[in-house]
Amino acid sequence: MSLDYTSFFKIRSSYEFEHTAIEVFKIQAVQNPVYHNFIKLLGVNPTKVNSIAQIPFLPISFFKTENIVSSTKLPELVFTSSGTTGTEQSKHFVSDIQLYKDSFTCGFNHFYGSPADFTFLALLPGYLERTGSSLIYMMKDLIMLSGTPESGFYLNDHEKLARIITELESKNRKTILIGVSFALLDFIENYHFNLQNTIVMETGGMKGRRKELVREELHGLLKKGFGVNQIHSEYGMTELLSQAYSKGEGRFYCPPWMKVSIRDTEDPLSLLPKGKSGGINVIDLANLNSCSFIATQDLGKTYEDGSFEILGRFDNSDIRGCNLMVL
Repeated sequence: MSLDYTSFFKIRSSYEFEHTAIEVFKIQAVQNPVYHNFIKLLGVNPTKVNSIAQIPFLPISFFKTENIVSSTKLPELVFTSSGTTGTEQSKHFVSDIQLYKDSFTCGFNHFYGSPADFTFLALLPGYLERTGSSLIYMMKDLIMLSGTPESGFYLNDHEKLARIITELESKNRKTILIGVSFALLDFIENYHFNLQNTIVMETGGMKGRRKELVREELHGLLKKGFGVNQIHSEYGMTELLSQAYSKGEGRFYCPPWMKVSIRDTEDPLSLLPKGKSGGINVIDLANLNSCSFIATQDLGKTYEDGSFEILGRFDNSDIRGCNLMVL
């Protein structure tokens, strides 16, 4: 049994999403050995699952110890988390890299429009200094799709980056500056701007380089340094193939093939209503060849308009998109 994944990116209603998610669940419940055993231990009969609320979410920690695959194809690529000394890295075996490319490209289009309309400036030390980063893979592709000579990675060359930003601003060029939080803060220690055409997007985390800040404090500093009214954010992780985006105030929105719900921290199999804080569960249909139903170690809450907020995390696991590492 298989699905044409291109249909995922055409989902436009909650009905279509739920119908597809249940189909994906029933495939993965059979084809993913780790997920199959997890479901079996919970006493869940996949054939009797007929709503999203009945689907079990696999703890994200399994990506550190097991091969989470729903495909017999050899992986085309393996994404790995950054990890810290003495901790296991998460590994995401990607059997169809085109699925990832389609997901992040369609996701960007959904929220911002064509990548060809932007210049991408990436300030991502930490990610660039290692191999296996899904974020770096995504940014390399978006940089290529943008087709502008200024697009690229600016590892430690702050002087050149500042000059390029100023030039692009003077030409009214639409630009996205995407950076890990500590690198953006380092940058504005020496350079200040009043940006009109540039979106500043942080990917979260200090990676041990600076003291962790709550989102409001971090975004306040970045707004002042870059002279912008809002700081955008990207929420993604090694174990997923889709991203959620925030255009300000820390409220993230998912593309139509991704959905976030909140689980009870005391009873992980129970989901909480809108506005209640708990553990974040993610359905990512683009994870067709691994597991689409992930219980993350982030804490958050959802809102009536479908958005969600990150409030913290259970521990210091390697997840992008969270600025408050410990509650």
